[in-house]
Amino acid sequence: MLAVLAGGLVLGVGIGVTLAAWNDSEFATGTFTAGSFNLEGSTTSATAGYASHNVDTGGSAASLVFQLPAVASSMAPGDVVYAPFWVRLDSTTTNSATLLPTGVTAGTGGNEANLSYVVTAIAPGATCGAGATGTVVATGTTLSAQTAPTSVPLTKGATAGTAGTAVQLCFAVTGGAGLTQGASATATWKFTATSTAN
Repeated sequence: MLAVLAGGLVLGVGIGVTLAAWNDSEFATGTFTAGSFNLEGSTTSATAGYASHNVDTGGSAASLVFQLPAVASSMAPGDVVYAPFWVRLDSTTTNSATLLPTGVTAGTGGNEANLSYVVTAIAPGATCGAGATGTVVATGTTLSAQTAPTSVPLTKGATAGTAGTAVQLCFAVTGGAGLTQGASATATWKFTATSTAN
């Protein structure tokens, strides 16, 4: 019996010595690059005259050109003047977006409270005037008010290096009954584009 136990001990030591451990590893890596995003606007057409007009970063607002039948510099109560403004995502933009009016600031001049406005998103090639139809994106009973802001979609370019599809905003400003003769008014509208997931 002692001999058997001794043999068992020797056998156990032998098994411990001959065991070996093997291991191997796999590694995975990923590189993540952010896309580009920029909104630009034009006061001339759906296809030309685009630039960035970002007051928040030290730039200047685009000067809207209000057109006949009334002249914006000599409005009377009841007159309505219209101005088009096109926006699109530039050719470096990699994501589509939504565009939302995010405020209006009225300057001084005396007639801010006597002018109201409506901004409508219309087809890029449509005429911005009395017959224009589309999605109303903002309204104001005065030049310093903004109610009912509504977003509209902005589509990125179909291929890399091409600008997105233009959206035309039609501004209609109406002279109120209390319009003060000889007084002026200035308004600056802000529109914010927010990227959407691809």
